[in-house]
Amino acid sequence: MDFSTLSSLVLDATGQTLVMVLVSTFFSLVLGLPLGILLCVTDPAGGIMPRQLLYQVLTRIVNALRSFPFIILMILLFPLSRFIIGTSIGTAATIVPLSIAAAPFVARIIETALKEVDPGVVQAARAMGSTNFQIIVKVLLPEALPSLVSGVTLTIINLIGYSAMAGAIGGGGLGDLAIRYGYQRFRPEVMVAAVVIILLLVEVIQLVGSRLSAAMLARR
Repeated sequence: MDFSTLSSLVLDATGQTLVMVLVSTFFSLVLGLPLGILLCVTDPAGGIMPRQLLYQVLTRIVNALRSFPFIILMILLFPLSRFIIGTSIGTAATIVPLSIAAAPFVARIIETALKEVDPGVVQAARAMGSTNFQIIVKVLLPEALPSLVSGVTLTIINLIGYSAMAGAIGGGGLGDLAIRYGYQRFRPEVMVAAVVIILLLVEVIQLVGSRLSAAMLARR
């Protein structure tokens, strides 16, 4: 395989991986953000709206989804991907299981970040007459923002790993490139190129996320 062909394959696969990861990150936040907020505020051990039954139901659902191996979850969600996208393989179809797999992880990250907010700040807001919604929007989320950015960074990195695994069953992206063009065709240079790109993506995302979080902490 000549360099131009390899470069074209790697470029296309990298683009597919970025699309999968970025779009699924967005949808996992759409699903995980309200779930994480609910887990925080309904916690009977310190939430601003303690609800024992609701908290126990939500936490068990999140734990069950987090414990599912991604490959198995992706196979189980083939019918849902086919219903939403029209196919169960390819870049677009993989976004569905990626989003659902990452949502409980995001929920736990958000719950943990919100619980790290100083209770004194919440009590002060309550003393000034703030409603529960105002406390969530104007106190908890802004105060937890640096931690939330770090959490989103970890989510993106995890999704890069998930997207690579999805390549084993027709998910597209760098994982598919490494398996289909590298492993199955005995082209070690293709596998090496895919791994190097994945490592670079992780390093860049971690660097950007860490700097953003540090900048937000410094402005306090």
